[in-house]
Amino acid sequence: MPIAELNGVRIHYTLDGPGDAPTLVLSNSLGTSLHMWDKVLPALAARYRVLRYDTRGHGQSSVPAPPYSVAQLAGDVLGLRDYLRIDRVHFCGLSLGGLTGIWLAIHAPSRFHRFIFANTSARIGNPSMWDERIAAIRASGMVPLAQATMRRWFTDGFMQRHPEELDLPRAVMEQTSPDGYIGCCLSMRKEDLRGEVARIHAPCLVITGESDIATPPAEGRFLHQNLPQSHYVALKAAHLSAWELPREFESAVLNFLT
Repeated sequence: MPIAELNGVRIHYTLDGPGDAPTLVLSNSLGTSLHMWDKVLPALAARYRVLRYDTRGHGQSSVPAPPYSVAQLAGDVLGLRDYLRIDRVHFCGLSLGGLTGIWLAIHAPSRFHRFIFANTSARIGNPSMWDERIAAIRASGMVPLAQATMRRWFTDGFMQRHPEELDLPRAVMEQTSPDGYIGCCLSMRKEDLRGEVARIHAPCLVITGESDIATPPAEGRFLHQNLPQSHYVALKAAHLSAWELPREFESAVLNFLT
């Protein structure tokens, strides 16, 4: 299991695809792991060297004591790139991963080529929402939250047609460390980058889900309208669009990058 030791945190990562191809970093959402990209990996790794990693507090990465900040999450990405001696890369993040990407595009633009911000926002949720979520985890743990989250992550039609497709994301969330989850909740609770997104001049793709209640399409349209160089794609999905509509998601990403 590849592990990078970075300034007090251990980051689990995988590399797939041709070693001489351009590198594409994939950053997972809250409550998932690098396996949330499993469905789109084959198509992306056919053209790119794909670097997936578990956000701190998730998957096989270590769980530092909370709170975390988005700057720390972004620093893990930069540290992982330095550890692997990878030069400029493309970056694709979904939800929390997308917010991490927005921070990187603002504060470390010279280290990246293009960005994909999927099912995300420059300001995710509000403090009272995160306070309620954290209180629920401390009171009842991850299992009840995982059950309820499936209804935010996927459309009703997808859950009815493919109930077996919920098994992996639900199990990963149930197994996520409460401290790791809370740490990342706190990072989003205090981060608001809405006033800074216009500083991003790299080419960007904004992907939204038409039925996403966690980061509604209006949030994606705000990004698109305020990014100087951006493309916008709306998918008929909810929040975890790369899992619900992998063919459409990978097509949007590849068309943008190529």
